[in-house]
Amino acid sequence: MNESRQPDRVEIIRDWWARNIAARDRPAARALAARLRRADIVETLCHAEVHDLSRKLGLRDPARLAALVRVLAHVRDHKPRALAARMGDSDGSALRFERMVRATGDELPDQVLRVLPMIENTCDVGWLGRDMLDWSDKTRARWCFQYFDDRNESRPTEDVT
Repeated sequence: MNESRQPDRVEIIRDWWARNIAARDRPAARALAARLRRADIVETLCHAEVHDLSRKLGLRDPARLAALVRVLAHVRDHKPRALAARMGDSDGSALRFERMVRATGDELPDQVLRVLPMIENTCDVGWLGRDMLDWSDKTRARWCFQYFDDRNESRPTEDVT
């Protein structure tokens, strides 16, 4: 008996972003991205696309969901490089990185939104979304290794204990 493979959060977020936000040449995607970038929690929840993501992720926390889609709406291009690795490649401030990595869950979206323009609004959208949802000391440590890694590999550093 074959068990069907369940998509993980990274795949779900990447697929949702690609289908709903990425194609900015489509008026519907451009409009949704613009609305989500400016939306508060209630306005965010007024979009069927957001509820589609909520169902697929099993995420029923309106504040976390709104913060996630608001940040995803700011990402312009998906590249298989973690945000922290891209930031380590840029001329960005180490202080800005430290501020971001020390952020609490509630502060994280605003810190990420300050960093995205520094990296041309480009990163691995799935990894970013997953990490925002799983923001913990373990995630912070992985980001630090990605930021300071001389090689800046194109995949996230494995679990750090």
